[in-house]
Amino acid sequence: MRKLLLLALVGLGAQLVDGSLGMAYGVTSTTLLLAIGTNPAAASATVHLAEIGTTLVSGTSHWKFGNVDWGVVLKIGIPGAVGAFAGATFLSNLSTETAEPVMSIVLLTLGIYVLTRFTLWGLKTTHLGKPLRKRFLSPLGLVAGFVDATGGGGWGPVGTPAILSSGRLEPRKVIGSVDTAEFLVSIAASIGFLTALGSKGIDFGWVAALLIGGAIAAPIAAWLVRIIPPRILGSLVGGVIIVTNSRTLLKSDWIDASDGTRYAVYVVLYAVWAAAIAYSVREWRKAERIEQTTPESVPASVNA
Repeated sequence: MRKLLLLALVGLGAQLVDGSLGMAYGVTSTTLLLAIGTNPAAASATVHLAEIGTTLVSGTSHWKFGNVDWGVVLKIGIPGAVGAFAGATFLSNLSTETAEPVMSIVLLTLGIYVLTRFTLWGLKTTHLGKPLRKRFLSPLGLVAGFVDATGGGGWGPVGTPAILSSGRLEPRKVIGSVDTAEFLVSIAASIGFLTALGSKGIDFGWVAALLIGGAIAAPIAAWLVRIIPPRILGSLVGGVIIVTNSRTLLKSDWIDASDGTRYAVYVVLYAVWAAAIAYSVREWRKAERIEQTTPESVPASVNA
């Protein structure tokens, strides 16, 4: 019962982050499941099954708050579903010994990307109003869907920054559209895992706990996306993902680092993480001061 409550809280926290940043539900949840010894393919399958419910609630909430561009949803979501099914099939055919470090490397890479992206640049919008083309969104969806299924998360970290970097869609609509499209990705990945694995290794109690926590948080996150500073949140979440998956890799058979080496790495990682958060807070406050002194200007970056 205690574990189910913990998983529900993780689902709630992960969805608050995901609905506010457009990423990190899968990465955060999968990281925890791996940390407690879940089979990599089963961990990804568990998260994607839960995401069918959370993304449905999240997408509906974002739609009600006017955060969804349906053209973007379809152009990225359908190729994303194809990529997710392929990724689920690929991961299911890897041995556990191979899959765990592979997944940790994917998650670690995504964590580094999230931390760097939000700490250094925040969210930029420089070409608002220009259309997002299918030839850009379709390959992006295909790659993001594949990474999402093989890494237990990655749809948001791959898709959201890429669309944000185009500067053609305001951040709240990027986040809302990516979250909504993830519903199709979650269904396709779940079908892929269930086809390849059956229900082996999947604890449906865990699925329900993650889903309930995420469903509770989804409407709150859709509202918070308007007011929360994503730059700071991105730095916080990126650090969690990096530290947790570094721990998994250092203990894996691939590296098998000594205690002294691991502790030294942890010290460095925590120091970098703390510096990143401090820098994000400072830059966010600086941007806030600039916006307050020039209220009639249109900001080039959105950090609040």
